[in-house]
Amino acid sequence: MIKNLVFDFGGVIVDINRDNAVRHFESLGLTNAEELLDKYHQRDIFLEVEDGRIDETEFCRKLGEYCHRDISFKEAKAAWLAFFVGDPQYRLDYLEELHKKYNIYILSNTNPFVMSWARSPEFTAARKPLDYYVDKVFTSYQVKCVKPHREIFEYMINDTQLDPAESLFIDDGAANVEIGKELGFHVLQPVNGEDWREKLNRIL
Repeated sequence: MIKNLVFDFGGVIVDINRDNAVRHFESLGLTNAEELLDKYHQRDIFLEVEDGRIDETEFCRKLGEYCHRDISFKEAKAAWLAFFVGDPQYRLDYLEELHKKYNIYILSNTNPFVMSWARSPEFTAARKPLDYYVDKVFTSYQVKCVKPHREIFEYMINDTQLDPAESLFIDDGAANVEIGKELGFHVLQPVNGEDWREKLNRIL
């Protein structure tokens, strides 16, 4: 019997468009954005800010070195948010209904720029932050480990005391889903952009 639902953020709760973000970072002057930005596994300073090795201030400083000019938090945040497209409200409304029956968690490879938006009233037109819809948000930059490393899953398991056998993990990354399986989770791998609600209903 499933008691817990663990959702990825980008590509599951909110649709993502990597090309948008690449173009936005290029517009800041980052000539190798195509190389450094990835939908699932970032590289260089993009990975360092997601696994917590550097904070947002240091990211802006290093990005500025690459772009040969000063980069503000606001500019970097706008570039990161270019990843996200569409309105996630219908999925969030669905989460609100699910929350009446299940514990709901977010487990996301992300960074302070993205979460300063997602965990604020600016997240959607409903003026409710991501935290409103879930029991707890686990972010890679705070745990200091990214998926698909087992440690971030184990951190969440230990923190919540959830049983993977009673939990469904929903993520669009194949490597992340594979680790979820190995740890004993039920899994669902939706495709970025799809309405996965009916598939989830069938599992539940």
